[in-house]
Amino acid sequence: MVNYREILRLNSLKYTQTDISISLKTSRNTIREVIKMAKEKDISWPLEESVTNSVLEGLLYPEKTEKANVFCQPDYEYIHRELARPGVTMSLLHAEYLARCADAGQIGYQKTQFYDNYSTWARKTKATMRIHHKPGDAMEVDWAGNTLPITDSVTGETTDAYLFVAVLPCSCFAYAELCRNMQSENWLLCHAHAYEYFGGVPRLLIPDNLRTGVTKNTRLDTVINRSYLELAEHYQTAVVPARVEAPKDKSHAEGTVKYASTWILAALRDRVFFTFEEAFAAVAEKLESLNDAEFKKREGTRRLAYINEEKAFMQLLPVNAYEPAIWSDATVPTDYCVTDGLNRYSVPYDLIGEQVQSRVTRDTVEFFYHGNRVASHVRLHHRQPDPVVKTEHMPDSHKKYLSYNKDAFLEWAETIGENTKKVIRAFLQEGRAPEQGYKSCRNLMKLCEKYGSEKLEEACRSMLTFSGTPNIRSLMQLLKTPIRQSTASSPASESHGSRGITRGASQFRKEGGQ
Repeated sequence: MVNYREILRLNSLKYTQTDISISLKTSRNTIREVIKMAKEKDISWPLEESVTNSVLEGLLYPEKTEKANVFCQPDYEYIHRELARPGVTMSLLHAEYLARCADAGQIGYQKTQFYDNYSTWARKTKATMRIHHKPGDAMEVDWAGNTLPITDSVTGETTDAYLFVAVLPCSCFAYAELCRNMQSENWLLCHAHAYEYFGGVPRLLIPDNLRTGVTKNTRLDTVINRSYLELAEHYQTAVVPARVEAPKDKSHAEGTVKYASTWILAALRDRVFFTFEEAFAAVAEKLESLNDAEFKKREGTRRLAYINEEKAFMQLLPVNAYEPAIWSDATVPTDYCVTDGLNRYSVPYDLIGEQVQSRVTRDTVEFFYHGNRVASHVRLHHRQPDPVVKTEHMPDSHKKYLSYNKDAFLEWAETIGENTKKVIRAFLQEGRAPEQGYKSCRNLMKLCEKYGSEKLEEACRSMLTFSGTPNIRSLMQLLKTPIRQSTASSPASESHGSRGITRGASQFRKEGGQ
């Protein structure tokens, strides 16, 4: 509306029409017309406080007031109620309003005036909250900045517990939960507990840009953490992160976080908690007090506002309970075992060097490659010294290794020869346990594959003739040399012995002894 009072005031102070135009950002034609009409109506400054711009407009332009009475007046209470329904917008309601005006043969407000009139009505009735936040439309979540200390009853040391806060912007109904840490699993479970506490699911989920929820959020791209996206899909809601450094995008969460920090954490500042369970129960008790506290600027409480205005618009909870799943990427190492942060689990060996995705739930560990599940294990909750390996994930050489045992080695040695069996038995008995000799036994089998069973048997015979403790290194040297025939069976040795070069006893007799 034109500021008629200010035009008349500045004109009385002898300001030019150009200066008044610049000051009030109003066209000079309008200012000229107002000054002219004021002179004709004998209206001059100063004016009474009760003579507002609306009154002046009626005095200067009575035809505008008469024309305004011709407009079809919208039913603002009806508009307010309809806006709370899913999918209903001001644009739709304005189109319906114009259609009703046409049917009644009346003039309707254009869109801008329609919006302004409704906003004015809403402010007067203190209903501005519901203009911007529809019931059941969104849930804003965040971690509280302050923590709650838990004291060890033995050592006196304290550890911090963290407060998760979720709030429904329309009713300001809040949920808060104390957690031991801010890891992904707790973050996801707190969302599930919040939905259960509310008894329904809103259409949108508005988090901050923390790593447990949002991988990337820039002006061009928004990448949601896969675990967080899986939660949203389970509850049929959509994740819409707040803009970076834009706390107004989740102003209710920001405000409720501060309020919860005061109402819950600050209220418990003088209490000493020796167990997490005790602190958890105290926070839950304070949460109920928070939701039952009277509003300062409106009637009722958060709980009543939720029950009366918002609960009916929440989506139903899914039939199946939610199970948090933590997703992460990993490159398969040479031992084809990938860790879940506590233990190591096998994947097919042909994926060595490839990128796989792990999905960890409370009871299972799954691995995916290009969207296909390639391995699944029962999750172990205690650290194990050895990795969990499935036989089907191993290469053939590793599968063969699993079949090795004392009886298998001895059974193999019998197929080669008695001397090989003696060497195998020596390997198995050289340590405190047979397993200590498995490596030597396997190497002996490899030598058999390379040189043949006959040559291995002869090498073992030769080894046993000069050593009672055979070893692989010496056997390898024997196998690299040609096999020689035994001197006992050599014809050359027999002929050599018949000639002889050794002197007889008579050659050493003294002459005096003859």
